[in-house]
Amino acid sequence: MSRPYRIVCVVAARPNLMKMAPLLHAFQPPESQVETILVHTGQHYDADMDAQFFGALNLPAPDFRLEVGSGSHAVQTAEVMRRFEPILDQLTPTAVLVVGDVNSTLACALAAAKKNIPVLHVEAGLRSFDRSMPEEINRVLTDQISDLLFTSEASGTSNLLREGIPPQRIHFVGNVMIDTLLQQLPQAPTAASVLRRMHLAGFIGEGEAYALLTLHRPANVDDPLRLRALMTAMVKLSGDLPVLFPLHPRTRNMLKHYDLGGLLDTPRLACLAPLSYLDMLGLMKHACMVLTDSGGVQEETTVLRVPCLTLRDNTERPATVNEGSNAIAGHDPSVILALCRDILRYGGKSGRIPQYWDGHAAERVAAATSTWLQARRERR
Repeated sequence: MSRPYRIVCVVAARPNLMKMAPLLHAFQPPESQVETILVHTGQHYDADMDAQFFGALNLPAPDFRLEVGSGSHAVQTAEVMRRFEPILDQLTPTAVLVVGDVNSTLACALAAAKKNIPVLHVEAGLRSFDRSMPEEINRVLTDQISDLLFTSEASGTSNLLREGIPPQRIHFVGNVMIDTLLQQLPQAPTAASVLRRMHLAGFIGEGEAYALLTLHRPANVDDPLRLRALMTAMVKLSGDLPVLFPLHPRTRNMLKHYDLGGLLDTPRLACLAPLSYLDMLGLMKHACMVLTDSGGVQEETTVLRVPCLTLRDNTERPATVNEGSNAIAGHDPSVILALCRDILRYGGKSGRIPQYWDGHAAERVAAATSTWLQARRERR
């Protein structure tokens, strides 16, 4: 009996957990020859929230925790590499699997590539074409050193081919995060039950429409003028319908730092603590519209067929705009409010669900990986 293939799987932040959960499950059928080792870098870490996500997604506890914590991009990337390299030396894995575009994605891919360990990148090829975004740098570099690249939408495949990636290394498999969404959706609570648990019962009337807002990207929240403009627009929107605003820790800190907290003292703007995955899913599912700067939320609202306005000038997920329910709203408060009022008046677009966003993307990743690993072993 040959030695099982050993794949080190890396997570760093909560969106990574939603992508990794179906992958770990797909690699675990009885006949599988793949042993998975889960490494949590701790790039973004909150013990309580992590516990909720691991429990909700039925994820095993990490085999290794690097506990890197926050820092500048350079410091964080270097620290992940420094702590990840000894794990590679200890485990001598067959491959390293990374997801998404955070600093840990690039750091672990670099550490593996420098040791001639194959890198598998899930969610490859996404491009905003905005090099001012640190995530865009991480995407481009990770793809260039990956051996297998799994794309979630057709644009990803086109981008990789244009950048010179050989077609035999690219596999269009669909969106693994949607695997998790479709699996968890039946358990998602109603908005009323979420608010009741947060002692906000009655904030939304029975059957009343509401908007859901998420905001966390440095380009939006680290700039005091832009943050003030966006929050002022949301205060005005709350005059039309209630707005639910789960506050990201970074956003909360910036509002306090720039003395903008008074903008939150608005009767129909409810600031919520960070939510569990299921609670967030429930609020999205029942919202009349979602305003966000999150890439993952753009994808989730597309599958939920909920109108979404992206508070950025671009998106690395064009399928959510070309096919789904998403629209690029930018940062101009007057434009954002006009688009919101159009949704209230006409209902917004529901779009359609992109190809392979069907709940089976992780199975396609596992099948393609197993075939590649077997062929690679036979060549040796």
